[in-house]
Amino acid sequence: MSALNPPKPARSIILGIESSCDDTAASILCEGKILANITAGQKVHEQYGGVVPELASRAHQSNIIPVIHLALEKAQISIDDVNAVAVTQGPGLMGSLLVGTNVAKGICIANNIPLIGVNHLEAHVAALFIDHQVKLPMLCLLVSGGHTQIILVNGIDDMKIVGTTQDDAAGEAFDKAAKLLNLGYPGGPFIDQYAKQGDPNKYKFPDSQTQGLDFSFSGIKTSLLYFLRDNLKADNEFINKELPNICASYQHQIILSLTKRFAKAIEVHKPASIGLCGGVSANSELREAIHTLGTEKGLQICIPAFEYCTDNAAMVAMAGYEKFQKNQFTPLNATPFARAHK
Repeated sequence: MSALNPPKPARSIILGIESSCDDTAASILCEGKILANITAGQKVHEQYGGVVPELASRAHQSNIIPVIHLALEKAQISIDDVNAVAVTQGPGLMGSLLVGTNVAKGICIANNIPLIGVNHLEAHVAALFIDHQVKLPMLCLLVSGGHTQIILVNGIDDMKIVGTTQDDAAGEAFDKAAKLLNLGYPGGPFIDQYAKQGDPNKYKFPDSQTQGLDFSFSGIKTSLLYFLRDNLKADNEFINKELPNICASYQHQIILSLTKRFAKAIEVHKPASIGLCGGVSANSELREAIHTLGTEKGLQICIPAFEYCTDNAAMVAMAGYEKFQKNQFTPLNATPFARAHK
């Protein structure tokens, strides 16, 4: 079955749908402007310290139609006014992706409008274009629970990965630390909160020895495990006594690892602007570090509003809008993909 390719209407209204992990989201975009951005989280995963795929897909099934209705209501838009549906096609959890893509296909078939499949990672970068007139080329640091990448951006539909993690992502390092410290899930916000009260130089954690612009965060996770084990042997109240300092020191080293390689990438690629995106872009120390780096280099700095940092549908709608303008539609028999394309 081929993609629909209708003539462009006078006004472009895109319904964005995001369901790649544990957030069910819908957004309405009109001529490049976000009119509504609704997200429903899933607290069911907190007791497990991570996302349970089967529970996530079930929750999406319950949440997705109400979330879409809320987005349409807030935007004061009828489903009949929507010109295309942009949906996250991958990467992500397959069960979760299937819920979003199948609902999107159903809407497209029922309303005879085109489907636009969107890469989740490209959507995170597209979030930077919502509130910024981006100077290109831009060098973007994408930091999330599953990915850590440096991306050279010549446009929303023209990106090249120039650095990536060799193992774990920075977000995974935060979540693992929070689990070891019994802080809850997702771990990043908890560590960021406690870090504000601690001394970032109290304890030392290792930086990985990687080549080029690549990252590695498996080593720092292991070092924290042994650090806590050894100190708890000497004092079983060590974590309770030193929690702010542990969080501050651990977070500081992760930020240093990110900014060290990002600064190197800036020297190599000489961009006109720099950007920060992905769920971990909500981290206060990382935002400040990127802002400082951009100021020192005299570059435009693009950091998304907090509502566009974590998984959301506004970024999907923005990425879809770019494709809509170019009639780049997706066949209705297209399938989701769990892993990023290489």
